[in-house]
Amino acid sequence: MKDIHKIAILGAGAMGAFFATRFLDADGFSISLIAKDQRFNRLKNDGLVINGKPYILPVIHPEEDTSPADLIIVALKNHHLPESIPDLKSLIGDSTTIISVMNGLDSEQYIGSIYGMDKVLYAISVGIDAVRQENEITYTNPGKHIFGEEKNPSFSKRVQRVQEAFDRAGILYETPEDMIRMLWWKFMVNVGMNQASAVMRAPYGVFQSSPEAQALMEALMREVIELAQSVGVNLTDQDLDEWLTVLKTLSPQGKTSMLQDVEAERKTEIEIFGEKVVDLGKTHEIPTPVNQTVLNIIKVLEQYPG
Repeated sequence: MKDIHKIAILGAGAMGAFFATRFLDADGFSISLIAKDQRFNRLKNDGLVINGKPYILPVIHPEEDTSPADLIIVALKNHHLPESIPDLKSLIGDSTTIISVMNGLDSEQYIGSIYGMDKVLYAISVGIDAVRQENEITYTNPGKHIFGEEKNPSFSKRVQRVQEAFDRAGILYETPEDMIRMLWWKFMVNVGMNQASAVMRAPYGVFQSSPEAQALMEALMREVIELAQSVGVNLTDQDLDEWLTVLKTLSPQGKTSMLQDVEAERKTEIEIFGEKVVDLGKTHEIPTPVNQTVLNIIKVLEQYPG
């Protein structure tokens, strides 16, 4: 398989912008954003501003006649995935690899059901404290980006290609032996951190200093730990402690994506956080009262913003 050169990114929010500009600033890559309708025009005309630096990136329309991408990074909100995933069709070739840095447990399977799991690697990003305001994104911690096959006793050719591309772009990464466990770890973090921050309108600094804020976050996470163990995923309180270590490294002014959505009166990703936990709890007959309560609060915030 040839080295990764052509990279296309679906989603120009905080995560998509981070990857686009990191690869753009490195040598040997051709980068483009995939967009249509008003977003296409905005990105074409306004570009992105990352940590105060303006970028004008190439933008391609899904209906353009273009050659396949070597690597596609999907960085959407979950509720945008069904309507947007067909936009990748013209960019998929025999050697295309797709990674999704979306939240939740299910995006890889959804993408794989359309384009084939043989093209999809599992991925999460952790520790990046990016905040988006219109087309401006700021971050102080670039985080770590974890990807691989479902199991990685050794590295497949696809994984090695992406590792080499990340090396060239100076992006910190890791490939663990068990990516499903890592997906659940990130799910645990999102369920606790995103939801608690949204209901309390609290940035990371509050969770770094307030025992009461941490208590709510941890209660949400422990319900995920119990669910994970019920489906054979080995999460423990040690994984919660690992998150607390990461939390200390984030900007105190940084905000979770769900808090940013609530403040901007946008649709949140509650369906893949609290609602997913409650549904799994019912399926496995495990009580999830903390997530049920927070789910109710966030649904009210969505219905009655301001």
